[in-house]
Amino acid sequence: MKCVFVTVGTTSFDDLIACVLAPDCLQIIKTLGYNRLILQIGRGKFVPEPFSTESFTLDVYRYKDSLKEDLEEADLVISHAGAGSCLETLEKRKPLVVVINEKLMNNHQLELAKQLHKDGHLFYCTCSTLPGLLQSMDLSTLKCFPPGQPEKFSAFLDKVVGLQK
Repeated sequence: MKCVFVTVGTTSFDDLIACVLAPDCLQIIKTLGYNRLILQIGRGKFVPEPFSTESFTLDVYRYKDSLKEDLEEADLVISHAGAGSCLETLEKRKPLVVVINEKLMNNHQLELAKQLHKDGHLFYCTCSTLPGLLQSMDLSTLKCFPPGQPEKFSAFLDKVVGLQK
């Protein structure tokens, strides 16, 4: 089974959940050979109905103590741009697509995603460009994130968020 895991962390990002479940996006996910979709919807107001057919399964939940299991099962992770979610996914060496929430002001998340994309660790997009990215991305071009260097990551984060000159 090939699995896509979508996470919004502790926030709500209904646009992302709705976008992934839109018929065009779901069709692309299926065409790419994925047959399981796990949605972690956080505080979202939009709560999709889980379903299971012979060829496809949708699981939905709000929170778990740890995303570890879902990350381990995932063949592709689609995440909001929260630093914690990004770091955890990259440390598990999973291909990552970060979707920027354009409704958030002062979007330091975008800076983080841009930098990690520039370094070759992930792809990023907005809800509207997600279907196109899923169709065109080549996961084999992604570079592994250097493991076990949280201090580098936090220094990088400080710089992006402007805590450090």
